[in-house]
Amino acid sequence: MTEHDQTRRQPRPPVDPRTAWATWTTQSIISGPGGVSTAEVGPISGDLTVHTTWVDGEARLTVQYTGALDWYTVTGSPVPAADETTARAIHQAMVNGVKAGRGAAAPPSPTG
Repeated sequence: MTEHDQTRRQPRPPVDPRTAWATWTTQSIISGPGGVSTAEVGPISGDLTVHTTWVDGEARLTVQYTGALDWYTVTGSPVPAADETTARAIHQAMVNGVKAGRGAAAPPSPTG
């Protein structure tokens, strides 16, 4: 690699989780038997959509029947998430939990 090929990148300051946010939505997940446990209505199952919002240092997990208007809080939500990468991992773990079913609840924070 020549010196002309190198890109000079300025270090970025760490993101302050109190001012940053991100969201992820995964639609049309067919839940496993037993579905997902919710705070409002208990377990739901079938064709579900999972939505995660990362804000204020936590991942807030909700679920709905795909195409419906009502959203339900996943039991155990919110989950501490110090950064966006952790929150994204929590979202993916929740998607996997929905697929498995068994009354899936919010996964624990990967950082403890």
